[in-house]
Amino acid sequence: MKIATMRNEAEGRRVMQHASGDKRFKILEVFMKKYQFRQDSLIEILHKAQELFGYLDDDLLLFVSYKLKLPPSRVYGVATFYHFFTLKPQGKHTCVVCLGTACYVKGADKVMSAIEAELKIKAGETTPDKNISLLTARCIGACGIAPAVVYDGTVSPRATPEGVLKTIKQWTES
Repeated sequence: MKIATMRNEAEGRRVMQHASGDKRFKILEVFMKKYQFRQDSLIEILHKAQELFGYLDDDLLLFVSYKLKLPPSRVYGVATFYHFFTLKPQGKHTCVVCLGTACYVKGADKVMSAIEAELKIKAGETTPDKNISLLTARCIGACGIAPAVVYDGTVSPRATPEGVLKTIKQWTES
């Protein structure tokens, strides 16, 4: 993956030239300036970048790396460590299945298998029509209502394979 290292200044210039034609990069740069291009503002800047672009692709991560004078590996490491950040475009709808211990014990694995079979995708993927993204979380902190599933940002309690498929079918029919 090219984000792991920015081999030379030429690659830095290429990323900057690519960014010059997109107003979202200008908005992001103004946001970085607000934080005085401080390296310890990386998470806030990545949040803003994802808000502007929808996801964090390699060139965007390289842009942030270049502007904050951070190694690309550090920026990539932060972007992949936190569950909130995504490196791929997301679908119109998102379905996040909690796979924390309480949810797993109460059947999250069966919920996940039902969704994967219905959509013919695996966790972390988006349907070919870009309608639904299937994601997982280690724990969403909703253990009392396990198994929990998050539909487009709304937590749903005590999920069952049948209930999840009903929601998925509503999304595919709309």
